[in-house]
Amino acid sequence: MFAIHFFSVVSGLQHVFVQHGKDLHLDVKKPVELDQKTDFFWKFNTSNYVGKIGYSTEAILFDSYEGRAELFKQNCSLILKTVQHNDSGDYIGIICCKLIHICYSSPDPVSPVDLTVNSSGSDSCNITVTCRTADLNISRTFRCDAQNCSQVEEKSLKQDTIVCNHSNQVSWKQSNKVIKLQCEPKPETNNTVVIVITIAVVAAVVIILAAKMYFYQRKKGMCKLKHVFIKEL
Repeated sequence: MFAIHFFSVVSGLQHVFVQHGKDLHLDVKKPVELDQKTDFFWKFNTSNYVGKIGYSTEAILFDSYEGRAELFKQNCSLILKTVQHNDSGDYIGIICCKLIHICYSSPDPVSPVDLTVNSSGSDSCNITVTCRTADLNISRTFRCDAQNCSQVEEKSLKQDTIVCNHSNQVSWKQSNKVIKLQCEPKPETNNTVVIVITIAVVAAVVIILAAKMYFYQRKKGMCKLKHVFIKEL
């Protein structure tokens, strides 16, 4: 696994990011006007000359940049081909005594993030979430329930997924974990169903008691009839 370096070009409020191994474009924002007494130079870190543009001559690249850079006379822009990490630094455009300062730095890409989820109990929806990085030794631990996690800007709960982000100006890493099986919400009781079932049970008990009472009274009446004697006069 190799590291990828990025380069930031800053010109006023302009920000451009170039990946290691790609071409870097350096542009002058304002038009450059040369005459017979002025030349335009690109310098690297104030000591290394990249190239020169004269009023009546073609653009010239100096020894260490020949073959790996291009200099354009029409707008004084510079292209560095297949930039490396040691190309990071200050690039200065010079017109006679005027300076055009362009600086660019090299923020590295962020490392992958490791997201771990631990449940606090088999029947609990409370979990402990830890998000950590490898290179910067950043680690955060949060308590979450079925709806929310603290510090939403770093970690958030979206439906059944926890999202952990690690980013800077040039790269973005993300780790997701599905927690549906680890944290199931408790089923809600339907009050209507409970009421209907209760009424049905009570009604059944009443019917059974009424039936027993009916048969008991009927049986008692039949017993009385058996003890009636008819006497002839």
